[in-house]
Amino acid sequence: MQLLTHVPVIPLEPPISYQAKVFSMGSCFAEHMSEKLRYFGFDSDANPFGIIFNALSMQRLVERIVQQQAFTEADIFFHNELWQSYEVHSALSSTEATAYLANLNTQLKASRDYLEKATHCIFTLGTSWVYTHQGKVVANCHKVPQSQFKKKLLSTAETLSGLSQMVALVRELNPSIQFIFTVSPVRHIKDGFTENHISKGNLLQAIYNVQQNTNDYYFPAYEIVMDELRDYRFFAADMIHPNPLAIDYIWERFSIHAIDSSCGLIMKEVAEIKRALHHRPQHQNTQAWAQFQYQLEQKIADFKQKYPRIGLPSMP
Repeated sequence: MQLLTHVPVIPLEPPISYQAKVFSMGSCFAEHMSEKLRYFGFDSDANPFGIIFNALSMQRLVERIVQQQAFTEADIFFHNELWQSYEVHSALSSTEATAYLANLNTQLKASRDYLEKATHCIFTLGTSWVYTHQGKVVANCHKVPQSQFKKKLLSTAETLSGLSQMVALVRELNPSIQFIFTVSPVRHIKDGFTENHISKGNLLQAIYNVQQNTNDYYFPAYEIVMDELRDYRFFAADMIHPNPLAIDYIWERFSIHAIDSSCGLIMKEVAEIKRALHHRPQHQNTQAWAQFQYQLEQKIADFKQKYPRIGLPSMP
């Protein structure tokens, strides 16, 4: 008896290995996947300018990164006691303008350095619905009064243009990089239920069109949640975001099809060490706990000697 409709996933060729460097940008789903990669010891960097949901805002940041177009005073504003920029997430906001600009421009340099050496680049699109301020699409409204913005739906052509420019810009910097596209499974139902489906459809069509001219990879995270995990037990309390169980399931599908099978045993060893590092005994002043710590310290030392390129935390 088959109780699920399994979404087929095409294997990534060549797959991600422990020699890979994976840059991710986009919605919170991009961060979830990057966190999983880092947990298992892969070299991964995600969202240096915070969560970004739409293709045009992502394209603008990629343009800044590749061409090193520095942020200036003209790109920031003061609101709610914080310096902000409509191009980045509020997580980067600061009470001090000079420090804010310095941080943004440091991130630009670090992101370019990383992207130049990256083997894979994951772009995760969240929505086609955007807000414009003085005619420009913003990445974040920063709780500025809604009356200052206009809402619009990006067409497939507009999202396609943003994606195509991102791909061209990154390949100009790093011709051998491999792109992985995904659509976030988070439903933006504040835009409306029908409007959310229209939005996701535009994203899917744009990615499909980009793929017609390239060999870039698409991982069906959105389809897995919508068609395979069709149950609210896979969603968080808000009934919108996939919960940890769903994220683990998507990661499992991704790791099977996009990560080199030779990494499996190493990933298992990394996970065992990290679980042990998080273990907290009821009684620490015991010989058994001292022995546990000694054995774990030896295991970490042996692992680092065998795999010096794979990052592992040291003993606390």
